[in-house]
Amino acid sequence: MSSPRVGYGIDEVVSGHASPPAGGRYGLLTNDAARAAGAPHKLSRRALLDAGVRLVRLFSPEHGIAATAADGASVPDGVDPVTGLEVVSLYGERMRPEPAMLDGLDGVLVDLPDIGARFYTFIWSMSHMLEACGQAGLPVWVLDRPNPIGGDLAAAEGPMLDVGTCASFLGRYAMPIRHSITMGELACLWNDEQHLDVDLKVVPAVGWNRADHQPASGVPFVPTSPAMPRYTSALFYPGVCLFEATNLSVGRGTAHPFEQIGAPWLDAEKLNTAFASLGLPGVESQPVQFTPVVPPHEGQCCEGVRLKVVDAQALRPVAMGLLLLACAMQHSRGEFHWHRYPTAANPQGDCHFELLVGRQGVAAMLADRSADLRQRVETLTAVPDWRERVEPHLIYS
Repeated sequence: MSSPRVGYGIDEVVSGHASPPAGGRYGLLTNDAARAAGAPHKLSRRALLDAGVRLVRLFSPEHGIAATAADGASVPDGVDPVTGLEVVSLYGERMRPEPAMLDGLDGVLVDLPDIGARFYTFIWSMSHMLEACGQAGLPVWVLDRPNPIGGDLAAAEGPMLDVGTCASFLGRYAMPIRHSITMGELACLWNDEQHLDVDLKVVPAVGWNRADHQPASGVPFVPTSPAMPRYTSALFYPGVCLFEATNLSVGRGTAHPFEQIGAPWLDAEKLNTAFASLGLPGVESQPVQFTPVVPPHEGQCCEGVRLKVVDAQALRPVAMGLLLLACAMQHSRGEFHWHRYPTAANPQGDCHFELLVGRQGVAAMLADRSADLRQRVETLTAVPDWRERVEPHLIYS
């Protein structure tokens, strides 16, 4: 394999260019998807131990330390089979570490991948860890990684989360769906805006340009969860995930999760014609049939559309997802409905679409067949103030 173009924060620590103080006892928030760019087959926690960092406790986000638990499933505490260390789950009976779980630590490291969407919950596990460490007076080192779907702030897409009505574990602080910044930059932003008072240190990635997407890195994409197997799934996810609040399949349990949508009652040809007629930038579609092996529509033949990236820089996945959703609603033959989505963070699964999209009233807007829907979606997803908010905390150019 050729050498990668970028290095992650973990690579900087392993190479000795940056490290927490020697001899300290550290916790690590991580999972199996966290690898070094220079050694993509080696788990970051193993690499840290081999580099002499004294890890004594692990913390895991949604999907568990192995990154294989089902979406939204409660994950118990356990013991890491790789290192023998205790694993404290932050997605189950608790979402934030209790004070006793930080006892005996000299600091906490965070090494987690993100996929660039506000409702991908790893960032919120980090937010709880930052808050807890701020209250405990513990320093935090975020071992940063590039945003796999790019850091171009002109490509950030809302809606901006309305914290007053739609705050949840899918979004605790005001931010857009596609945020276009890194975990380290988010940590800096929140430490400032939320007054977390954390002694925060970010170990930057090396060699990353903001406009670059994951394929440009030269590093293989490591699946971050069971339904996030590849970069294209991640790129479409900020828009296609909105369908999880409906009775359509997003391709979970198929070879193309978040790259296709469908239901048994859709007409693939008609839906594809309607969606393709929009001429949205960066994406093409084709009619498709698929049979998911998980709900919704487990074991049933679904008709729908499969999406193809033709220009990743031009694609605006949130606007695309909203407009595709409107097309599906219009071609549903009366079968479309919103549904609950129970998870460990939201056991009743209520208001899932509002929590995903981040504000109220969007469902009604999509159901309105007015001719100016595309313009209203563009207005809804515009976040002109986001760049100004995050600029003081940007690490990469």
